[in-house]
Amino acid sequence: MLDHLLVDFIAAVQESFDRALLERQAVEERFGVDVFLGDVSWETSYSLPGEGQPPRVRVDLSVDWPTWSQTAYRSWTMGETPAEMPEAVLEVAMRIQRLAETPARDRVIAVLPPLGPSPGKDPLVRTAITIEEVHDDLDEHVASDDEQAGGASAVYWAVEGTYEGSIRFEEPQLEDPATLMPVAEVLTRWVSSTLVRLADLPLSFLPPDPADAQ
Repeated sequence: MLDHLLVDFIAAVQESFDRALLERQAVEERFGVDVFLGDVSWETSYSLPGEGQPPRVRVDLSVDWPTWSQTAYRSWTMGETPAEMPEAVLEVAMRIQRLAETPARDRVIAVLPPLGPSPGKDPLVRTAITIEEVHDDLDEHVASDDEQAGGASAVYWAVEGTYEGSIRFEEPQLEDPATLMPVAEVLTRWVSSTLVRLADLPLSFLPPDPADAQ
């Protein structure tokens, strides 16, 4: 196990989400390093349990550890006082998908306020709300002659609200990884309640994809 603040924070988020009974979308989890800039990033996705595939609502969480944070953290581990304490940059996307019709924008915005939780000193800020209309062309080898002649395609919608912010870590958190859990729990409570509220909206959803369930 790596002894690093970022790894400890990721572990705290995972444990907190698991205790909230959120379901991790394993195929969506990634950990990467920018070989040119040195930034480290972790991405994961969670949904409510029993949602099927793809889930109706999900959260996409991205945590970035910039190079300057690594430099500050390394200085602290060597007993030096960094000019600035390290921080992690967060992006949280709350997503409704598998919609059968154009969503009522006002209903969605009512559940996605301009400000999110405050896992650090400052709250996450909503930076965008995106409405997607996706047209899936039918496979010409599978579609019937009538469908091909009419140019039929499957249509579905999705809505995504994106929040951004950062967490500036203080020295007690660098010294004791256990103090990271309250930070993760602030994020977990908001994510869990928002997913439930989004799932409860009176919207029309398409059934799960049987192919994805296999």
